[in-house]
Amino acid sequence: MSNEFVPPAKPIIGDEEREAVDRVLRSGMIAQGPEVAAFEQEFGEHFAGGRPTVAVNSGTAGQHLGLLATGVGPGDEVIVPSFTFAATGNSVALTGATPVFVDIEPDFFTLDPAAVRAAITPRTKGIMPVHLYGHPFLVDQIEEIAREHGLAIYEDAAQAHGASWGGRQVGTIGDFAMFSLYPTKNMTSGEGGMVTCANDAIARNLRLLRNQGMEKQYENEVVGFNARMTDIHAAIGRVQLTKVDAWTAKRQQNAVVLNEGLAGVAGVTTPKVADGAVHVYHQYTIRVDAGERDRLRQALADDHNVGSGVYYPIPNHRLPSLAKYAPGLDLPETEKAAREVLSLPVHPSLTDADLERIIGAVVAVLRAGS
Repeated sequence: MSNEFVPPAKPIIGDEEREAVDRVLRSGMIAQGPEVAAFEQEFGEHFAGGRPTVAVNSGTAGQHLGLLATGVGPGDEVIVPSFTFAATGNSVALTGATPVFVDIEPDFFTLDPAAVRAAITPRTKGIMPVHLYGHPFLVDQIEEIAREHGLAIYEDAAQAHGASWGGRQVGTIGDFAMFSLYPTKNMTSGEGGMVTCANDAIARNLRLLRNQGMEKQYENEVVGFNARMTDIHAAIGRVQLTKVDAWTAKRQQNAVVLNEGLAGVAGVTTPKVADGAVHVYHQYTIRVDAGERDRLRQALADDHNVGSGVYYPIPNHRLPSLAKYAPGLDLPETEKAAREVLSLPVHPSLTDADLERIIGAVVAVLRAGS
């Protein structure tokens, strides 16, 4: 059996993507142009039921501009999880609004509806749940809370291309939804983001904000940013869009193999999937008993040449950049998850032998430590 390193993630870039880039370079139209427009339409049709969709140069930019486009700003509060990448809280703070960090529920690592309800104040403008690791948030319960209190929902779908809840696609639930196209996501454009919008007005605001505040050259309507996607990146994304469904199916198949191989292993809790949810396994995240996680991660790398990742070791409310928004905050489920989670390789490039190695390595390390 090969002992080559099994990476925790592996972008897949092939000849079709290279040919698409060459086509754009030959055209001479390199900045935002027809490839971007086509990618927006195709992505919206594929992942968001035809919702208007706006391409930007990163997922974080999409999240930030989405909030601005829906009117979030100084004086507002937006409820967010602390157990996620910092871009979620950052995007709120960058608008001048206040990120309000709340705890997660333990099964799917998404916003705890009871914690959301308890955090609502007269200043609350909306809720930004994260479809973490590729599993949708508890849509029915969060929507009920939003309706009761007249709040908006802003989806962080950075990791959830193709996920769904009760037959509803992620990306069709909130006022807007941000998808990341970073290289390690389930599909990539090299770098970039997509924002699906509930209506044309939000989409137009986004287009203004991404392009210096103008739709027509030199007719600046608002103070905007330069957050455009290039045609080079869009060309890569268009090719990847034709492949992502097959890659997702392979991720799901790999997760089944990992679930079966790790079932009953003492000290390991495999990922759970809610009834009616479709998990796309951006990450395959297990829980490991407290005190064992870091030993397992190190031993997987050192002794078995298997990569893994901890997403996320420091909750947002304890980061130096965001702690000022959460003085004295206690989020027990978030803290517990940060100590216990470990993401094993699940990407579509894994072979059957790779999966066997991953399972065998986890079992061997944990048994050796017991």
